[in-house]
Amino acid sequence: MREARAEPLVPPATSGSIADIPFINAAEAPDAVVVRRREPGGWPPVTAAAFAREVTATAKGLVAAGLEPGARVALMCRTRYEWCVLDFAVWAAGGQTVPIYATSSAEQVEWILRDSGAAFLFVETSAHEATARLALAALPARPRLWRIDADDGAPGALARLADEGRAVPDKEITRRRSALGPETAATLCYTSGTTGRPKGCVLTHGNLHAEAANTVQLLHPIFKEVTGQTASTLLFLPLAHILGRTLQIACLSARIEFAHCPSVRPDELRPELRSYRPTFVVGVPYLFEEIHDTGRETAEKLGRGSSFARADRIAVRFGEAYLHTFLGTGKGPSPGLYLAWGLYDLLVYRRVRKELGGRLRYAICGGSPLDRRLSLFFHAAGIVVYEGYGLTETTAAATVTPPLGPRPGTVGRPVPGTAVRIAEDGEVLVKGGIVFGSYWNRPDATEEVLSDGWFATGDLGRLDEDGYLTIVGRKKDILVTSGGKNVSPAPLEDRLRSRPPVAQCMVVGDGRPYVGALVTLDPEAVAHWLAVRRRPLDTPLAVLREDPELVAEVQLAVDYANESVSTAESIRRFRIVDGEFTEENGLLTPSLKVRRAAVAEAYAHEIDALYSKRGPAQ
Repeated sequence: MREARAEPLVPPATSGSIADIPFINAAEAPDAVVVRRREPGGWPPVTAAAFAREVTATAKGLVAAGLEPGARVALMCRTRYEWCVLDFAVWAAGGQTVPIYATSSAEQVEWILRDSGAAFLFVETSAHEATARLALAALPARPRLWRIDADDGAPGALARLADEGRAVPDKEITRRRSALGPETAATLCYTSGTTGRPKGCVLTHGNLHAEAANTVQLLHPIFKEVTGQTASTLLFLPLAHILGRTLQIACLSARIEFAHCPSVRPDELRPELRSYRPTFVVGVPYLFEEIHDTGRETAEKLGRGSSFARADRIAVRFGEAYLHTFLGTGKGPSPGLYLAWGLYDLLVYRRVRKELGGRLRYAICGGSPLDRRLSLFFHAAGIVVYEGYGLTETTAAATVTPPLGPRPGTVGRPVPGTAVRIAEDGEVLVKGGIVFGSYWNRPDATEEVLSDGWFATGDLGRLDEDGYLTIVGRKKDILVTSGGKNVSPAPLEDRLRSRPPVAQCMVVGDGRPYVGALVTLDPEAVAHWLAVRRRPLDTPLAVLREDPELVAEVQLAVDYANESVSTAESIRRFRIVDGEFTEENGLLTPSLKVRRAAVAEAYAHEIDALYSKRGPAQ
């Protein structure tokens, strides 16, 4: 199949804007709980009426501070309640939000502020303020700086804005909000910048409506009622990322309870999941990999590693068999497999559910492909994982797994109201109400990727006979070996990262005789590996990278990755390298994508060693 389309479940917006959502909720269901704030000791509720009042007070403060309609407001903050209030307040005041990752460097902040021409900059903490002041020093026109956290007894930004805006009449906010329409720009979301300066994607209120409204209707079992319980979710993805942002809009528009967690680190996130107990979550593959690996490590510490390994195998077999009932290609699990599943549900799977709060039944995974075996494991553990695919330019998800139609290994079918086409060279093209209209100040870049409404994603993929999309790699990342073999590194890297003790990796081989890989080690996985073998926890990496037993562990991960490709495309040699790929050292983007050129430069010697006949390569 070369093209797949899905009819919209919600008609395109012809009037109004996303800014109206809090006020519609307050008018129709003032006492409904729409958000819960994280406070010491609990999650107190915020009603629709209370949220609308806080949005109005903040919007009035922005007007009093001089925000003009159409002006841009930059927001550098982790995922928290105040982010949500500011986002809707900026819209209500007629402005446009410019998200900035909380982990951004001064240089990155300076570029986004300069390019967007932001009038205001909100930061969360004193550390963010210090970074922002370095950025502001390089700008000829400096936006007004606000800090969300209180400053040594002084009120935080939202309290100050509420105070400043008391004299602004409510009707001014109503007037500004009424002037907005579906075609009005709502936000400038900057891309990751893996190949150069980040580009600002201009997304309209109509784009955000098309994404949020259709996704809610498509995933009704997730977004409405779950096994008789009121649906709720904990938002922990960065709100500077379009996926977290549209999920927040979708939840508020559907009046689904949600709360915020400022960290995606599993050790910090898991206690929050156990406390809040959501019915569904949206995450990236790394989260699900960590949850699975934590379960394995816990079992090994208790001397039950072999039991977990059997539970893992049973889960995959059970998930595969159960999947056949959906596809109509088999009879489902046998009685013996059901008995085995029941046993390991008592021993293992229920512990996984408990680790996630006990009520979790659904998850949406995006960012990169989720390993098929991992998806099947969670399915057997009672958590259905829906995979999706999208970019900033498509306002988050362009495809998603439809309810009652799981197909692990794919990223689903087009979101309602969207079409997906495979170009002659294999590139994925997307068209529909979710597709952005332009890059900010970059008509040349816009022309390169938009043609007759079709957005060229830069990703390579294929559609099966039912319109399910599988992503096979990045068009610009294709490696061509000296033997002329084209190799897409993404599938190899995704599978390699899914196996401990691998943390990050990068497949190389462009212009080389064969495919190789650089591998970094996960410190937690290594610490566990050492503890289980009663070895010193401070064993240097220089020793570990040459340890035959640890090298053999990494080789198993490489072997697993190689199962997905032909012999000519397989990883022939790998190097365990010093250090990590992180955002702080410039080797990862804020959305955790590898900056390939930066890694190649930083580890040039290691790459050369992979292809040296005498070089020490594993």
